Amino acid sequence: MTEVIIQKESKNLKECVAPGGPGVTPRWTSSAKTGVGTALGKDSRVWFTLSHGIVNEVYYPHIDKACIRDMGLIVTDGKDFFSEEKRHTDSVVHWMADGVPAFGLSNTCTAGRYHIEKQIITDPHRNTLLQHIRFTPLQGRLSDYRLYVLLAPHLGNRGKGNTAWMEQFEGEPTLFAQRKGSALALACSTAWLRASVGYVGASDGWLDLEEHRQMKWQYTRAENGNVAMVAEIDLTSSHGGFVLALGFGEGPEEAARTARSSLRNGFDKTKHQYVHGWQEWMKTRASLVKGEVAVGDLSAVSLGVLRTHESKTMRGGFIASLSIPWGFSKGDDDLSGYHLVWSRDMVEAAGALLAAGAHEEVRRALSYLQATQQADGHWPQNMWSDGTPYWTGIQMDETALPILLLDMAHRHNALAQGDMARFWPMVRQAAGYLVLNGPVSSQDRWEEDPGYTPFTVAAEIAALLAAADMADLNHEGTIATYLRQTADVWHSSIDRWIYVSGTDWCSTYKVEGYYVRIAPANIAVDGWRFRQKVHVKNVVSAEDTRKAMHLVSPDALALVRFGLRSGDDPRMADTAKMIDALLKVQTPTGPTWHRYNDDGYGEHEDGAAFDGTGIGRGWPLLTGERAHYEIAAGRLESARQLQATLESFANASGFIPEQVWDSADIPQRELYFGRPSGSAMPLVWAHAEYLKLRRSLHDGRVFDMPPQTVQRYLKEKTVSPRLTWRFNHKLRSLPTGKILRLETLVPAIIHWTLDGWNTMQDVHTHSPGLGVHLVDLPTAEMAEGQQVQFTFYWPDAARWEGLNFRVEIAPACKNGPAEKVAL
Repeated sequence: MTEVIIQKESKNLKECVAPGGPGVTPRWTSSAKTGVGTALGKDSRVWFTLSHGIVNEVYYPHIDKACIRDMGLIVTDGKDFFSEEKRHTDSVVHWMADGVPAFGLSNTCTAGRYHIEKQIITDPHRNTLLQHIRFTPLQGRLSDYRLYVLLAPHLGNRGKGNTAWMEQFEGEPTLFAQRKGSALALACSTAWLRASVGYVGASDGWLDLEEHRQMKWQYTRAENGNVAMVAEIDLTSSHGGFVLALGFGEGPEEAARTARSSLRNGFDKTKHQYVHGWQEWMKTRASLVKGEVAVGDLSAVSLGVLRTHESKTMRGGFIASLSIPWGFSKGDDDLSGYHLVWSRDMVEAAGALLAAGAHEEVRRALSYLQATQQADGHWPQNMWSDGTPYWTGIQMDETALPILLLDMAHRHNALAQGDMARFWPMVRQAAGYLVLNGPVSSQDRWEEDPGYTPFTVAAEIAALLAAADMADLNHEGTIATYLRQTADVWHSSIDRWIYVSGTDWCSTYKVEGYYVRIAPANIAVDGWRFRQKVHVKNVVSAEDTRKAMHLVSPDALALVRFGLRSGDDPRMADTAKMIDALLKVQTPTGPTWHRYNDDGYGEHEDGAAFDGTGIGRGWPLLTGERAHYEIAAGRLESARQLQATLESFANASGFIPEQVWDSADIPQRELYFGRPSGSAMPLVWAHAEYLKLRRSLHDGRVFDMPPQTVQRYLKEKTVSPRLTWRFNHKLRSLPTGKILRLETLVPAIIHWTLDGWNTMQDVHTHSPGLGVHLVDLPTAEMAEGQQVQFTFYWPDAARWEGLNFRVEIAPACKNGPAEKVAL
């Protein structure tokens, strides 16, 4: 009876266009996700997120294309009562099965009036999001309530420019939205009693219901704006139970057919297919955790999170997070959120999957990296899932880490036959980029400053040694030799570049010295690299510089993680002491650390969202990195305690956030000491670090520590006999006993002298490959105070450089050439 009435009304009503277009400025929603999920397989290209008891962003047809802001329910009594599900219920979320990202939501009205149960999945065979919903009155009868569904389309990552309408589709009332090649359709297993579309903030359903407690407005079309749609559920005919189907397609008809087809298939059957597919894949977990699952174990959750974040069109590409940090304050101009691929984050994810035994996924990740590598050998700062660069900065660790992933996959027998040969061209290009452009990076791993940084330098050195092994396997011995020589040069220079002693902080914190967060590439006129100012991002301009010697970071622990320093090295112990004194925050459940002192990437002091400036908060993944340092130092019990701390930072769904709030509680902003802040959650990188930590504790050693560096520098204690001069890396001095190597990017003739041009020699460069041309000058026997001077003739261009260069022989340092800052 109800269905007949709405059909007649729809046919008799003329098109009624909603007023108030284009609506208010669109915004995204909370980044505090309590659920993320997708069906396994390539047939369904829909991803969903949950927060505050409702569906948030849904992505289609790619993992980086959000199509809605949110979809939730409103309950009224038609007269006085108004209750919005996301604001006026206490919500409890649970996973339907261990590690399977299918979620149940239990939402109870804070006024005690009603209860809503939801089950949320996607259709494994169709582009449809399904919600099975049961509404139960806790006071009164079912007939005392009216229930409405609200949906805010944001097709193609934008709230602007959407068009929404309501019409009959094959005899069923259906709500539609469309924008630039993507469409959605909302259908229900029971009839709509009423439906409308409008502009947000002007004629949308929320305003109508908040004012009238029932639908008074019925608009059939809202074009080219920030739109929303609303429909009333027929609670009586459905007896309080129904299924919502949100279908997607290139056009509205495809979206509607998809939604209706999923409804006809039946929710229970579809749920079984969804859960079974995930359970079959989750068997890979057996390689990570054996025996009974301990309380707080996030292994299954973390595996589910990582796998959910993989692209299905460019398989092997893992985005950083299905969330938008501080999304409630962000709009269309913040196009990407964290649904982009960073090669660093995805290598961390692939490494964690390797630790769990998910070898096929690791091979897909390597194939994705090979497909998205730039022509010169590097990877973009970040990119859309199809490989299109988004931000264009250069972070050298993002070129080093893919090499290390392939090396790990090879050592753990995760590659298929012929893979080492297939991926060698990728490694060869990447290694070439490193030697031509490193060790200095235009940005550190936090995407901020140029210079020498411990994490990046450590990753580069380890990658060069791993690439050298692969060069040998591929019969390119000359390249292998050169890569090892370069790694040795860089390793022998670490203390000269980033270790400082004799500073005021050394006196204050009673240490001999420490590794700095970042050091400028160029030495100042007074000769002290560490006195130079480093720009600090995300803070007000009056506070945006610090002396290099006054910046520290947990990044220094990477020197141990990558096998360049032992866990008991006194320099590392002193650095850890500095890190703890300046960056450690003790939360109620254990310690976390800031990225560096005076970091500005986080909420403001009053909890307001990061808006370009703020105060950096504690990062849980740094707790995991510290645990790995403790393992390397032989303190396994300390590492286990830190693992428990990392687990404690997760929300009720087991999701680990990017940051945790590290100040006094601000309940009105949902900020609590030691709990997730408003940044990204879940963060793939954090879950990857957790999985690798569990594997490391299981094995009793750091899972991803490269054996090449350990063997060469910690066991054999290899020291380079040379240092390298290049145009992008000019030396001013050379320790006694060292060979001076000159490197150029094209063939050159070196015109040089050891005695002030009284006698001169010419020598031609030679190339070991990778676009490098070099020559070693016989400086090892030169005495302190002597100078080697040289210039270049470029035969291909038939010209001289026109400048002379000089390097002075300086005293050798006991632990490698370290610079000491005088007070």
